[in-house]
Amino acid sequence: MEETISLKEIFEVLKKRIIMILSLALGAAAISAAITFFVITPTYEASSQFIVSQSQTQQQDTPYDINDIRTNVELINTYNVIIQSPRILDEVINELGLDMSASQLSSKLQVSNAEQSQVVNVTAQDENAMLAADLANTTVTVFKEEVPQLMSVDNVNVLSSATVGPNVSPVSPNPMLNIAIALVVGLMIGVGIAFLLEYLDNTVKSEDDIEETLGLPVLGVVSTITADDLPSPADRARRRTNNISEIRGESVGT
Repeated sequence: MEETISLKEIFEVLKKRIIMILSLALGAAAISAAITFFVITPTYEASSQFIVSQSQTQQQDTPYDINDIRTNVELINTYNVIIQSPRILDEVINELGLDMSASQLSSKLQVSNAEQSQVVNVTAQDENAMLAADLANTTVTVFKEEVPQLMSVDNVNVLSSATVGPNVSPVSPNPMLNIAIALVVGLMIGVGIAFLLEYLDNTVKSEDDIEETLGLPVLGVVSTITADDLPSPADRARRRTNNISEIRGESVGT
């Protein structure tokens, strides 16, 4: 016979373990906040943009043509690969005097462009905001200098350079997001543990448990008496006096 559980029983389990559930949730949120603010190093981001335009030779000879624009857009995918190649990144490392490999520098860079757009974004992330801006700007500059030798083109122009404002904010970690995730995870773990403890609890707590365990009907229930249920010494003395008075009254009447 399958056992079913009602919403009322679920509510009772949660109500019974509510302190444990809330403690786990708040504890997880506190640990997440501590790690976010005191352990994880903030990471800053800076972006530089360049545009793939018509080459200077084409600008002098003919006006823009839709085929030229389509060709430039198709070239962007090639440019994105070249930017993150050792040929470009090694030169960036040398110019900035960095103590890292090309693969390590590549992991700090992201190259992207909107669909059918001639504008390319070069985004750099680092624990130092100034270095992140230098990485983005230097990468674009080196690429612009090297790409004519690699592909015999001169259609790359810097659109905007990465800058660092006075009140720059890190892009990661996100304290509110981390705390919210930890809070939800803590609640889920707390609810799971509450139901696990309830499932493992095989103690007898009600008449139904006795009938299910022993297979015998319940004939009676002895209530639990606490100290608060017992009369005080003054009440017992008063009752004793009243009983004596009633007995004497009955004796006189007879």
